[in-house]
Amino acid sequence: MDMLDLFTNQRRDFPCAAFSLPLATLSLLALLASGCSSKTPPAGDPTENATASETATDSQTSFDRQAYEATADELLAARLDEADASAGWIRLFDGHTFFGWEIAGNANWRIEDETITVDQGEPSLLCTSMPWTNYELTLEFNADEQTNSGVFLRTPLEVDDPATECYEVNIAGDDNPFPTGGVVKRQKASDKAPKQTYGQWRTMQIQLDGKRLQITVDDQLVCEYTDETTLAAGRIGLQHNGGRIAFRNIRLRPLGLNSLLDQDLSQWKKYPEMKTEYTVNDEGVLQVKGGKGQIETKQTYDDFVLLAEYKLPQPEINSGIFFRCIPGLEMMGYECQVSNAMKDGSPLTPGDCGTGGIFRRQDARFVAGESGKWATVVLAAHGAKIAAWVGGVQVSNWQDDREPHENPRKGKRLEAGTIMIQGHDPTTDAQFKKFEIASLAASAEQPAK
Repeated sequence: MDMLDLFTNQRRDFPCAAFSLPLATLSLLALLASGCSSKTPPAGDPTENATASETATDSQTSFDRQAYEATADELLAARLDEADASAGWIRLFDGHTFFGWEIAGNANWRIEDETITVDQGEPSLLCTSMPWTNYELTLEFNADEQTNSGVFLRTPLEVDDPATECYEVNIAGDDNPFPTGGVVKRQKASDKAPKQTYGQWRTMQIQLDGKRLQITVDDQLVCEYTDETTLAAGRIGLQHNGGRIAFRNIRLRPLGLNSLLDQDLSQWKKYPEMKTEYTVNDEGVLQVKGGKGQIETKQTYDDFVLLAEYKLPQPEINSGIFFRCIPGLEMMGYECQVSNAMKDGSPLTPGDCGTGGIFRRQDARFVAGESGKWATVVLAAHGAKIAAWVGGVQVSNWQDDREPHENPRKGKRLEAGTIMIQGHDPTTDAQFKKFEIASLAASAEQPAK
C-alpha cells in the first residue's frame, strides 16, 4: 500500500476507503498529556486520521505509526440496523480504521480484532475529530488490574484540569480516588457500583445533556452529576494513563433533535417559481420531485447536528442538503450530497460524491445507501469541522481551511445560514421521512431575513 508522505504537502492516491482523503482534509496530530497534568505543545505535521499512531520520540520509547484499511464489505457490514440508525445512533469507531479520530500523544494506540487497544507509552488521549454537546454514548471496555484509563467528555485536545475543562469518567480500580464510573475531581461513583472485574468486557452508558451527566456501568446507574455551569461542546476522548485498555462498540446518539417536517412545511420557505415540487403525504413523508429547485428553513443555524432519513429509487437520482446558506439565494451554501451512484459497481468509488460527502470538497469514502431502501444521514457541523455518517458509519471528515467568505462555495463560512433541500434536475425523486436538527448555538432562534 502507498503511504502518505508526512514531510511534504503531497497527495498520493490510495486504493482503500481509509486513505481516500486529500491532505487538506487530514487532521492535525497533537501531543497531549494525561488530562491531569500541564499542557504539551502540539506536534507540527498534519497526519491521516485513519492511522493508528504517529512516530514520536521521548527519552524512552518511540511507537511507529501503523496504517489501517477497510474493504467495502467490512464498511457495509458496519452499518447499523434500520431501527438504531433511524433513532440517530452512529458508530464513532468503524471497527477497522481510525477514520474520524485524532491520535494525541506518544502511545501505542492500535486496532486489534475490531477493538481500539493501548498498553504502552506516555499518558495520552485518542479523540474524536468532531466536538459534541448533548448525547448518549455507549461503549464496551476491557481493562486489566493496572489500568488507569477513562472517557473524556466535552474535552479539548489539551487539558490542564478536568475539574473545570472537561468531564473525565474514570476507568480504574477500587483503590483509585475515583473508581470506575466516577467523574474525576467532581463526583465519585456510588458505593453500590458493580465490583471491579478485569480481563472481561464491561459496558458503559453515558448520558450528557446540558449540565446533567449520568453514568451507567454494567446496566447499573453508578453516578449522577449536575454541574454548576455548562461546558461548551468538545471532543470525546479515550485515555491511556497506565496498564492495558481496549474499547469496542463505541456508539453515540445526539440529543435534543427537533423535527423540521410537518404537513404544511410550516418551517420552510417555498419558491413556487422553481420547478421542484415539495409535498408531504399522509404518512408524513416529504416527497421531492421534478426539476431544479429548493425549499429553505425560516431559521438559521451555524453549529448543529442533523438527522435525515432518505430514500432514492434509483442510483442516479440526485438531491442534496445545503447548509449555512446565504438566505434567499439559490443554494449558496455547503452541500451534503444525497446520491447512491457509484463507479463500476464499487461502493468505494462514489459516482457523484456519494451521500454524506461534502460536494466539491470531499467525496464520501464509500457509498453506504442503497436504492429503494431507507437510509440515514447524520450531519454535524461545528466551526470549520464538518462530518457525516450514513447508516451509522462515518463517510466524511472535512475541515474547511479556506479563507473566510460569505459564500461557502467560495470560502469558509462560520456564520449562521439557512438549510435547503435541493431538487437537482427533472429526474429528482427523493423522499425524506425524517428531518430533525439540534442547534448548538442561539443563532437557531434567529429567523432568516
